Amino acid sequence: MHSKKKQESDEAKEKKSKSSDIEKALEEEKEKADKYMANWQRTEADLINFKKRSEQDKRDLSESIKSVIVLNLLPVIDDFERAIESIPADQRDAGWVEGIRLIERKMLTYLESLGLCKMEAMGQLFDPNLHEAVCHIEGEEGQVVQEFRTGYKINDRLLRPPMVAVGKGDSEENSKEQED
Repeated sequence: MHSKKKQESDEAKEKKSKSSDIEKALEEEKEKADKYMANWQRTEADLINFKKRSEQDKRDLSESIKSVIVLNLLPVIDDFERAIESIPADQRDAGWVEGIRLIERKMLTYLESLGLCKMEAMGQLFDPNLHEAVCHIEGEEGQVVQEFRTGYKINDRLLRPPMVAVGKGDSEENSKEQED
């Protein structure tokens, strides 16, 4: 009988040992599964971030290319403006002049559809971040008093600053200051 109890006791210990081994193996597998899940989630987040960065890079490249193309077309617009301004008064109503104006408007309309817009500089306070000063002339101090070249923005970003003359104050004010 004693051996039967011992046998039962040994079997119980063996079952406990096997149960303990199974629990340990199960715990190890759970830890592995948690580790794999965390790695998978991290990898998925990295992939999502990569896709977002790639899309942003594509948009930035597209905007950059568009800006370069538009910037290279601005001298053509400047030439159209100068050509139209130099047409003699007696020929301003000629058919070919209207053709040139139509071509200029068509080109400007296309460039505006890409986000291009003219900058208004006349009468504004001079801002070195927005304007390119080429000289100082008589006029209200610190104000843009003459525009030599039109400035442009594309999608609210400065593309080409306007070339301007900045007022240095009236000559009467300068004379009074010198007398004092």
